[in-house]
Amino acid sequence: MQIFLKKLRFDNVPILDKAALYKLLSQRFDTEDKKLSQIPTPELLHDAPKAARKIADAIKSGKKITLVGDYDVDGISSTAIMVDFFRQIPYPLEAIIPNRFTDGYGVSPNILKRVDSDLIITVDNGITAIEAARICKERGIELIITDHHTPLDALPHAYAIVNPKLSTCNYPFEEICGAQVAWLLLGLVKKELNLTIDMKQFLDILSIAIIADIMPLTDMNRTLVKEGLKVLMNSPRASSAIIRDFLNKKTITSEDIAFQIAPRINSAGRVEDASIALEFLTADSTGQAYKLFERLSSLNEFRKETEADNTAEAIILADGSDSVIVVAKEGWHEGVVGIVAARLSEHFSKPAIVLSIKDGIAKGSARSIGNVNIHNLIKENSRFLTKFGGHKMAAGVGLDEKNIEAFRDAINKSASILNPDDFKSLDEVVGILPSSEIDLELLNLLESFEPYGEANSRPLFLIKDAEIVDMKTFGKESSHSKIILKQFAYDKNSIELIQFKKVLDMPSEKKLTCSYRVVKNEFNSRVSAQLIINKIYNY
Repeated sequence: MQIFLKKLRFDNVPILDKAALYKLLSQRFDTEDKKLSQIPTPELLHDAPKAARKIADAIKSGKKITLVGDYDVDGISSTAIMVDFFRQIPYPLEAIIPNRFTDGYGVSPNILKRVDSDLIITVDNGITAIEAARICKERGIELIITDHHTPLDALPHAYAIVNPKLSTCNYPFEEICGAQVAWLLLGLVKKELNLTIDMKQFLDILSIAIIADIMPLTDMNRTLVKEGLKVLMNSPRASSAIIRDFLNKKTITSEDIAFQIAPRINSAGRVEDASIALEFLTADSTGQAYKLFERLSSLNEFRKETEADNTAEAIILADGSDSVIVVAKEGWHEGVVGIVAARLSEHFSKPAIVLSIKDGIAKGSARSIGNVNIHNLIKENSRFLTKFGGHKMAAGVGLDEKNIEAFRDAINKSASILNPDDFKSLDEVVGILPSSEIDLELLNLLESFEPYGEANSRPLFLIKDAEIVDMKTFGKESSHSKIILKQFAYDKNSIELIQFKKVLDMPSEKKLTCSYRVVKNEFNSRVSAQLIINKIYNY
């Protein structure tokens, strides 16, 4: 494999010391971090007080309540928080997470066939469920929709719709996930019923949802994730104890959740049934949670293998000259198309839509890049679709196989008039860091700006035209690469960078230009700075 993967020019990249880096990272935040007590009241969410009263009345009247969630991490987390809350009242709650393969998405006519309730509450879905809402009305079932996805022009006829993206909603921060909407609503239900339930206890699950659903880690999201990770470190919840045991770290970061925990929770809904992940998050004992976590890990391994196979095929089928990559194939695993779309988007540095075809019907997922609003592009060309929904960076679509080519042409035509700058990745290097600055003090500085994620990415640094001293592989199957280099000709000491899951060859000129991030490495009680390669360039 050739080491240089992409061409890029680096002009005027500053050389940073720690003081300059601190100033640079501080500029990402307009104000100081909020305290939990400063999070906007849920009463500002449109229809939330009305919905809370209806739920409280249903509980007081002994009515049957059914919850309908979603099969991704956000939907599973939303459902788990609701299930745990109702257990503590205590009150019986029927919780359903649709199966991706047999039920389809969210509250639907299909799901309603097996629901016999007085009240249905949705979490992380429902904003486009117009037909399901009509059926509920016909059957005399009251429907409360809680969601965070972008509404369409027409809304379902429900008793209440709680969604910060509604034009009628005055909640001051709309970029929150489905689990946050559910958690805020439950805060009002607690008040209506005069309960003593501590809402902070749910922050461990809530932080996982915020991170996994790629919400911007600014404002109230930053506060909730920060506090949630603290709760996760100490929570008596069985699933949290297993997560702590698995990660085996003194401090759990947002990246640990994003790369280690979220994919495992997500894998259940992607390749089998999300109820497995729900059982894990709501397990009564660590023994039960451990067995379920092992199963999730196994499903995640299968997911990775399937995703790798489908991604390799998708790259071959893709037309790299398109503004939006659209690929489709019979037999691709429906549960991994979203991840494959993310891989294609990363590979081509463009938005990508990946479709799995079965019996003439194509279902798929979209992932975006930079500032391209993929939901808007899809909505503009929805005449070719049977269904769609999502938000700026990710969406789901359904259409007849015969319309795929026309949809591909149309969405590319729409994308062709966008500003080219919108397609630029937001993950840009912040500067060049002299080797002498890479130490434990730097780790402490970087740690002070945690949690990292969407809208607060871990800073990327540049190594430019550095002399490679040695390259070697490591790991069980020698599948990772270690590069030892001197960043500047005058450096006395070399530094070491790691590229996981790639075997790199020594370039003929023995030079390297790459971006990398600095992370804390804890091994045998020893803490050190680890340099992880992000991208390798030729300029």
